[in-house]
Amino acid sequence: MKLVSYKTEDREHLGVFINGHIYNLNSCDKLIPDNMNEFLWGGDELMERGQRVNLSITSGKLEAKEELFFEMMAPVPHPTSCRDAYAFRQHVAAARRNRKAEMIPEFDQYPVFYFTNHNAIQGPGDIECMPDHFQQLDFELEVAVVLNKKARNIKAANADSLIAGYMIMNDMSARTLQREEMLLNLGPAKGKDFCTVIGPWLVTPDELEPYKIAPKAGHTGNAYNLVMKCVVNGKEVSRGSMADMDWTFAEIIERCAYGCDMLPGDVIGSGTVGTGCFLELNGTGMINDSNYQSQWLQPGDLVEMEVTGLGMLGNIIEKADSDFSILALKKK
Repeated sequence: MKLVSYKTEDREHLGVFINGHIYNLNSCDKLIPDNMNEFLWGGDELMERGQRVNLSITSGKLEAKEELFFEMMAPVPHPTSCRDAYAFRQHVAAARRNRKAEMIPEFDQYPVFYFTNHNAIQGPGDIECMPDHFQQLDFELEVAVVLNKKARNIKAANADSLIAGYMIMNDMSARTLQREEMLLNLGPAKGKDFCTVIGPWLVTPDELEPYKIAPKAGHTGNAYNLVMKCVVNGKEVSRGSMADMDWTFAEIIERCAYGCDMLPGDVIGSGTVGTGCFLELNGTGMINDSNYQSQWLQPGDLVEMEVTGLGMLGNIIEKADSDFSILALKKK
């Protein structure tokens, strides 16, 4: 099942995406709330009701009315929180090598994550960025999960049961802001808090069963072989696979939930896949070729991310009509 959030006449709704069409779930079953947040808090009971509606429409048993005029939103437009992990060893190793740092052994000891701005979540469509964001503006190709159960101190062996579904994530990054603030060993903050893109829909785990594989040796939890790629202005710039995740989402959730309540609506990103951002690509390119031309996102760029089974997430980068710069406010 592919769940979507969308707007009609400035009202948010919850729908199901079937064969290129969107159907409102609440109009098919009045016990299903008409928004994603309440739906997620309903856990397995509401998920099962949604699955029944989805099956009835797909099989032709239910003639539901499709939505014709709507605006797509992030599938989870108002997350309870948003964390982003660091699960791909290839990305971590390449990023450290590019700045002449040894691979950090702690990566293989436990998964880590940071909190980002859950109020800056966006879906398909235009992304407006401030002037300082264009100082080395970057994409980051990831997969994310959202939870639909509350848990605390859950073990990895049981943590996949919290996952309502999977979606594409673009963890937008303003590298100059990020680099400066992290010199103080705090952050990332302003380099990240302006936009995190998720979408285009939330795909329930049952749809990914054909792609299921064993996790890496010594790890616990579900793993999937999903091809991940990013295309900028029609040119493929990144390609990887979710199969390369070293830490599973189950293991990441186990660490997140230690001494802490995990809630329905919590979003967790995988971290960047290998080759999944310009920061990594530029660094590697310059090591291999002294004449390599670095690339960063520019106003008007079209960024399209595609992941097997999860769809395609497209955004156009726009520049805000402002000359306000916080970089210019630095004390000399």
